[in-house]
Amino acid sequence: MRFFSEEAHARTMRNGPDVPGQRPSFPLSLDEVGIANKTVWVRLPQGRIPFAARLTVQLEGGRRGIHMSRMEDAISTLGEDHFPTVSGYALALVDLLQRGQQCATACVVLEGKLPVESRTLISGRISSDMIELACRASTGIERPGCRIALRVGVWHMTVCPCTQIYAQTALAVSAPPWPLPSHSQRSRTALEVEGDELAIEPEQLHRILRHSLHACQDLLKRPDEAELVLKAHLHPQFAEDAVREAARAVAGRLAHLPAATVVRIESRSLESIHLHDVVCGFSSTLGQLRMLAESEVGRGPAAGG
Repeated sequence: MRFFSEEAHARTMRNGPDVPGQRPSFPLSLDEVGIANKTVWVRLPQGRIPFAARLTVQLEGGRRGIHMSRMEDAISTLGEDHFPTVSGYALALVDLLQRGQQCATACVVLEGKLPVESRTLISGRISSDMIELACRASTGIERPGCRIALRVGVWHMTVCPCTQIYAQTALAVSAPPWPLPSHSQRSRTALEVEGDELAIEPEQLHRILRHSLHACQDLLKRPDEAELVLKAHLHPQFAEDAVREAARAVAGRLAHLPAATVVRIESRSLESIHLHDVVCGFSSTLGQLRMLAESEVGRGPAAGG
C-alpha cells in the first residue's frame, strides 16, 4: 500500500525544496560531515571482504547539510564491481563521493582484515592468519587527484632485554650459553605509508613487518613454538626496537616509492609484568629514512627474519 501517488512523488522530487542546499542559520564551514560505522562489501581477489567504512566531505558554510542518500548510492554503484586492491576501491569510492556531493574535499576510510596464509618454520604447516588493514583515500584543494594511505598491523612477540642483562650481571656470567630468562609479551606494530602515488599492496607491508619482528601465528606446533621463543630471547626487543627495525626494513624494501612518501610506524606492547602498556611511534618521509639507513649500513641486521 502506498501513501503517496507516483505523480505526487515525481512532482515533489521535481519541484520540492532542496533542504540540504538551504542556507544554515549560522554559515560555518564544517571540515567533516558524513557517515561512519558503515559495512561495505568489497569484491577483491581474496573474495567478498567486509570493511567498516567512514565517508566524509567538507561542507561549505552556505549549505545546510549533505545529501546522505548519495553516499549510499555511491557504495551501491560499486557493489558488484571487482577490484584488484583495496586502495583501488577506496579511490573509486572517494571519486564518486566528491562528485555526488559537489564538495571541495572528500575522504574514505576503510578498516578490516584480509586472509593470509603463512608457513610454520619447522613443521611446515600452513597457518591461516590475517592482515589487519586500514586504507584511506582523500581529495583536497591543495593537490590534484587523490592521496592514498595504507596501514597494516601485525601481532608479534617482544622480550625485555633489561631483565636478561640484569640477571647476567648479577650472576657474573660473561657469556651464558643460552639467553637468560626475561618477561615476554604480545605486541602489535602498525606500519602506514601515504602518498599521491602508492604502487604497493597490503601483503608487501605485511611481509616487511614479519621480516622485522618475531611475528605470531595461530598454528604453531611444539618445534615451531620452541624456535620462536628461543629466537625472541636471542634477539630481544623493546617497543622502541620494534619500531626501529620495521623502519630499517621499510627503507630497504620500498625503494620503488617516491622519496616524499610518508611513513608512520606505531607499536604497543601489552606488558606481562606491568599494569600499563608501552607505546612507541615514529613518522618521517621515505627519503629521510633512506638517508639514515644508508649512513648506518653494516651496523647490524634486523632482529627478525
